[in-house]
Amino acid sequence: MVFQDFDVIQERRRQERQRKFKKRITIVVIAIFILLIITGAGIFVVVTSVKKNEEKSQPAKGKPSHSPPNEVVRNSDKIVKTICNSTLYQDTCQSTLQKIVKDSPAAKSHPKDLLKGAISATVDKLEKAFTNVSKLEFATPEEKQAFEVCKQVVADAKEELQTSVDNIGDDLGKLETNGNVNSWLSAVMSYQENCIDAFPEGKLKSNMKDAFNASQELTSNTLAIVKLLSSFILSVSQTSGANRHLLQSGSHDVVEDGLPTWMNRDERRMLKGDIDKPTPNVTVAKDGSGNFTTINDALAAMPTKYEGRYVIFVKAGIYEEYVNIPKQMVNVTLYGDGSQKSIITGNKNKVDGVNTYLTATVAVMGEGFLGQAMGFRNTAGPEKEQAVALRVQADRAIFLNCRFEGYQDTLYVQTHRQFYRSCVIAGTVDFIFGDATALFQNCLIYVRKPLENQQNAVTAQGRVDKFQTSGIVLQNCKILPDDSLAPVKAQFKTYLGRPWKKYSRTIIMESTIEDLIDPAGWLAWSGTFALDTLFYAEFNNEGPGAKKDGRVKWPGLKTITKDQAEKFTVGPFLQGAWINDTGASVHFGLFK
Repeated sequence: MVFQDFDVIQERRRQERQRKFKKRITIVVIAIFILLIITGAGIFVVVTSVKKNEEKSQPAKGKPSHSPPNEVVRNSDKIVKTICNSTLYQDTCQSTLQKIVKDSPAAKSHPKDLLKGAISATVDKLEKAFTNVSKLEFATPEEKQAFEVCKQVVADAKEELQTSVDNIGDDLGKLETNGNVNSWLSAVMSYQENCIDAFPEGKLKSNMKDAFNASQELTSNTLAIVKLLSSFILSVSQTSGANRHLLQSGSHDVVEDGLPTWMNRDERRMLKGDIDKPTPNVTVAKDGSGNFTTINDALAAMPTKYEGRYVIFVKAGIYEEYVNIPKQMVNVTLYGDGSQKSIITGNKNKVDGVNTYLTATVAVMGEGFLGQAMGFRNTAGPEKEQAVALRVQADRAIFLNCRFEGYQDTLYVQTHRQFYRSCVIAGTVDFIFGDATALFQNCLIYVRKPLENQQNAVTAQGRVDKFQTSGIVLQNCKILPDDSLAPVKAQFKTYLGRPWKKYSRTIIMESTIEDLIDPAGWLAWSGTFALDTLFYAEFNNEGPGAKKDGRVKWPGLKTITKDQAEKFTVGPFLQGAWINDTGASVHFGLFK
């Protein structure tokens, strides 16, 4: 699902570029097939061999076949083995794909069908896991609440697995160019982890882990297969001389002004700063001067099948309500009079018995959400532990000039692709956390004064599998103490982040880091957990807190080059086919 109302001329040009690109891909694929047949290497050579042997196995008219009866099976096994060599769980992969080949003749001749079969098998395992989980006894209110969270995220996982299957076509090049399947599958991995994390430590949580083990392995394997096929397609396009040049003009998947294809003309103008405010469909005002006095009433009045972007203007005021924008509400814009004027506030928190997932003052799940000049608060305070101001599950979500205020777990970047520009984020412990593919650009990150026995951590990224495309990137931001911490910053240790999950990934680049950051830079989660498997990097930062002399010596703390840093800029990281700096408010590529 994409944003509506594309300019007709731009759309025609984009389609023409896509046709030309597909033609080049087809030509090169044929050439590669021939080359691989000659060299006898690679997955597609095996596929070609299967096709040949299948043809040989069919007898000519009037003549018996002399081909060995098990030849096709042996070649199918080679395909499976080649694909599964790229996965983390090879035994699971081979048993799964071998069954798919046995049950589906089409899967013997095209990797597309193997991939679709692998995702369908994941759905089956996930359904089985949840059926088993449903039979467990949930005795306490906390456990019952956790199960409701689990039920929701598993439903989201099943939906996005099916969407992945439905969107895999013959053109495998789309796997690499639009990033949708990677985003969905990465989210599916996160959803399963969300279900497990909803439960308190103990036997029940251990049972949950066991229940989802098989489906998580299959999800990991499908991500690995997508990466394998995507890498092949990318190498094909580069071999053809049709390099994608995602950061340059002329890409097959950009529009004329260099902004992503999933934004319409009005949205691109908004990002470029050409207009102050879009024309609203409805206005919310506490004083009764608008169409509604609450944001929830405005959302409830939104047409069920609205075509285009639905714009809600929120006049200045403090709105004490919990707002939920569900999946079916796509392309919603929420904009205010300013991030310190139009504010949504709540105080749900973990200490008072609310599951972290449910503490969010605002939860955004509808794809294509755009927030501008809005404030989001959770006022529970540091003594109430986890208390989320905003939880974002929506894909292709954008926040401009917004403000997020809380203490522990302020901003939950849960899943999918998210972009934050010129925002303010304030908190104490793990206050930017989650497993989205999230990029923060030109943001002010304020660290607040924590409780006396606490240490601050700016980020806690939750990537659970190395093939997920998720991570947190801070680019051209400032990390500094707020007024409550500044006078006493020497009394508290503050870190750039800590690894919430095994493959935690955070990159801080081209940012200013003030002297509140401990020389070690990063904080361990528990013992040696994830220190070998995480991916943390600091690139071209400045300020007293950016000095690396005293940094931890973990294997997962990387030194990256400029070329490697480029991979974490807006275009490549968010897979939006952006181009380099256009002089607009959104910056493409590195700043230096």
